[in-house]
Amino acid sequence: MAGETHCCHSQAAEDRGIPPLGRKLKIVGGIFLAVLLLSFIPTLSALNESLLEYLKIVWWAVLLGLVLGGVIDYFVPDGFIMRFLGQKRKLTLVYSVVAGFLMTACSHGILAIAIQLYKKGANVPAVITFLLASPWANLPMTILMFGFFGFKAFYIVFGAMAIALMTGFIFMLLDQLGWIEGSSEAADPQDVSWEHLKNFELAKASKGTAAGAVSLANMVLWWILIGILAAAIIGAYVPEHWFMQYLGPDLTGMLVTLLFATVIEVCSEGTSPIAFEIFAKTGALGNPFIFLMAGVATDYTEIGLLWSNIGKRTALWLPAVTVPQILFLAYLFNQL
Repeated sequence: MAGETHCCHSQAAEDRGIPPLGRKLKIVGGIFLAVLLLSFIPTLSALNESLLEYLKIVWWAVLLGLVLGGVIDYFVPDGFIMRFLGQKRKLTLVYSVVAGFLMTACSHGILAIAIQLYKKGANVPAVITFLLASPWANLPMTILMFGFFGFKAFYIVFGAMAIALMTGFIFMLLDQLGWIEGSSEAADPQDVSWEHLKNFELAKASKGTAAGAVSLANMVLWWILIGILAAAIIGAYVPEHWFMQYLGPDLTGMLVTLLFATVIEVCSEGTSPIAFEIFAKTGALGNPFIFLMAGVATDYTEIGLLWSNIGKRTALWLPAVTVPQILFLAYLFNQL
């Protein structure tokens, strides 16, 4: 890769200093902090409670995602990522689903990891598959889903995996047609060196990991803060019974569910209780499935990150490809 040594683990990843915070992160972070401080005014207590609740839900997942992204940036050679997630073959998508299943971060935490994989050479279909599979098919969420839905969680988990794989295959076709952006400049998949691990130094590794995490935060954290702020406002001022009243199992209810999932999704662990409430009130499994999956597929935070880090065509194709699949499976689930 340009500007790097022949070793696919870049020397820059080892030796570069920790970058300063980016301009967009400073602006959005400043606005977020200002709103948070203002929310302590008694008349804004509902907003304060909602903001603090969302922060309580997502802070660890976002932090974990950034740290894991920094670890990947420093420790994992580009060629290693290329070998498993950079090849344009169907098996690559299976690897992506497996990788997503092993992840422990929620949807917004996984964004940082997905963008880091893309930077390291993972191709776009693999990144999209990983992104869709991780929030609802990962091991911790699988356990949580069974706690909420019992055996019917099988439908949600395997539905998420099926949509992730099918979307990956469609994105492979789009890639072949040149209708989406190409992958980032890739390393040689045969060029995998682990020399930096043989000569491990804690200080250098910590600095390299921090540099990767801060660089990643400059790309993704400001989008995440926008998402949290919007969701907190909705959570504070839109009555919960309104969701239960209008999110019925008919076509209108499914479309309304899709609309609100687009703006309220912040963290899989945070939205799963709401999804269960929808299931408990309506008795239909399809609507909570829409709420869970569409929040990942149509969330503006996720689309914005794809737009700014991969390209606008990839960002726009994501909801275009996934939403029909989600609605179709939701319709089938509502018939159960």
